[in-house]
Amino acid sequence: MSSATSDPLSALVALPGVPDAVDAVRKAVDRVYGHRVMRRRSNEVTSEAALRGARASAALAGADWSLEEVRRRTDFGGEGEPRAVGAALRLTAEAGQLLSVWRQSPLRVLARLHLVAAGDGMPGRVDEGGTDRVGRPRLAGEGVTEPLVELPAPDADEVAGRLDGLARLLLAGTEAPALVVAAVVHGELLALRPFGSHNGLVARAAERIVLVGSGLDPKSICPAEVGWAEQGRAEYVGALEGYISGTPEGVAGWIAHCGRSVELGVRETTAVCEALQRGAA
Repeated sequence: MSSATSDPLSALVALPGVPDAVDAVRKAVDRVYGHRVMRRRSNEVTSEAALRGARASAALAGADWSLEEVRRRTDFGGEGEPRAVGAALRLTAEAGQLLSVWRQSPLRVLARLHLVAAGDGMPGRVDEGGTDRVGRPRLAGEGVTEPLVELPAPDADEVAGRLDGLARLLLAGTEAPALVVAAVVHGELLALRPFGSHNGLVARAAERIVLVGSGLDPKSICPAEVGWAEQGRAEYVGALEGYISGTPEGVAGWIAHCGRSVELGVRETTAVCEALQRGAA
């Protein structure tokens, strides 16, 4: 068994409420994977979960479109909400292609996710020196645009140090359950907001990569983004503030909130499976 020093992520499992959250998520995921529809139509379920997850992530970024509207639209090149929805859809598609790279270089994946999310539409993409700001952490003096999180952002030096520390933790390996690792990745990225834009979308995509790559949700059918959106932006930010506080209660509350989001994503996918079984979807 790893010690807390050699495997600090595993130490978080002992926090109050975390074992229950981990157990609840595992049972919920196992139930939906056991649904009879998954035996024959898992690809359809995966596609639908991806769409619903992207819609929910965009909603948290300020573009709260109906699922029908997301299905109907083909042009996401406009400013504002269309661009946010397009970014969420692109990230969802890209995340599944980056699982092997994540195991070797999480920071490379984060840079790629930001590049995909920003596209050509990031305001001030090129800085005064002619350097592209997309796909790299922000430098000293560069601001952050994040519609959901208004908390003060750490400075560039702190961002660089903590990103490096997170990457080293992930590459060192851990015995911590997937939920705990995913929650820490998500929480750190939202706390740091390392890029000039699209940090929430990137953080939620990274969480998805961890949940899928860990084997907890290998077919990517449990869209935690749906759960985050269902619980609401205020609850999301409140839980994040607890994580940023660094207290045992705050960190445990964030992990539990992440777990509840996965459970609600499972509930959404269970409804999809039931609709497919009835021939209604």
